[in-house]
Amino acid sequence: MVDDSWSAQLSALGAFIRAHRSTAGLSLRDLAERTRVSNAYLSQVERGLHEPSITVLRAIADALGIPLESLLARAGVFDSPVPREQAPAPPDTEAAILRDPELSEPQRVALLSVYRSFVPRR
Repeated sequence: MVDDSWSAQLSALGAFIRAHRSTAGLSLRDLAERTRVSNAYLSQVERGLHEPSITVLRAIADALGIPLESLLARAGVFDSPVPREQAPAPPDTEAAILRDPELSEPQRVALLSVYRSFVPRR
């Protein structure tokens, strides 16, 4: 059961990274160049097939412009969510889209893209 939970955690982390990469308009190769991590490895991370190191997570966070704490929380390093003071929370709409289990990854990306086209960038 723990193994299933860990697999689900890695899949959620990968989906989170993929959603942020896609909404940033980056290809896997673009992210690989920015992080200096191979695109094959990043693809495995995004599909939940590989557990990234802290160094790789830091490189991904920097490349995507998101707080490292957000990725660490998604990776299950923190037992509780990151306090609001430490990491800026996405708007409620974006957060709802990202955590909706009924949406596929392409649907999340599409919805986030449409939503962000209507609201000013922060």
